[in-house]
Amino acid sequence: MNIITEIKERAMSPTPVFFEWIKKIGLLIAAIGLGVLTAPGEIPEVILTYAEHALTAGTILVSICQLTVDEKALEERILQSID
Repeated sequence: MNIITEIKERAMSPTPVFFEWIKKIGLLIAAIGLGVLTAPGEIPEVILTYAEHALTAGTILVSICQLTVDEKALEERILQSID
């Protein structure tokens, strides 16, 4: 199977509830980092560095959670589509 097709299928598959919760936390972390980076005015360089790391970590966290598949829900959806 093509790797692009595999990633597309995993991204469109159902995500477990725990990873949905973690994904929301990742979005919050990324949003805070982006908000600090785009804030007007002078911001200390240390805070900007932490904001960059928060943006990167949040983005990676969301990406990993989105590609996590709930196998049980996926099997149920496949069985329903067959019927």
